[in-house]
Amino acid sequence: LKAGGVAGVCVDLILFPLDTVKTRLQSPQGFRKAGGFRGIYAGVPSTAIGSFPNAAAFFITYENVKSLLHHGSTSYLTPAAHMVAASAGEVVACLIRVPAEVVKQRAQVSPSSSTLQILSRTLYHEGIQGLYRGYKSTVLREV
Repeated sequence: LKAGGVAGVCVDLILFPLDTVKTRLQSPQGFRKAGGFRGIYAGVPSTAIGSFPNAAAFFITYENVKSLLHHGSTSYLTPAAHMVAASAGEVVACLIRVPAEVVKQRAQVSPSSSTLQILSRTLYHEGIQGLYRGYKSTVLREV
């Protein structure tokens, strides 16, 4: 739990500026209008808040599913057990990751808005389903 959470936070915070640049380059507004290199850490609160529980949820699910599948399995099924466990871990982790990503990406292309404003605006205009926009495609990618 702790190791997975800390590792996830470290990776996400170190790579955050690169992700911001990528998101702004892909923005329909264009790189400069989306913020350019200004506010390169815009949206980092949602990443910081979601990163630990996201990584922890993955590793807890992975380890539990893996231990369930290993009872009585033969050695040639071990890789399949790891794949199934990892896939289950990703499905669970995406329940946390996707809302954090939606808020983060919207903050990256609108650096003048706070994370809390973006979260509130998303919930007001789109409801909870707005936070899960892209959940299925993210799960398919991760699995």
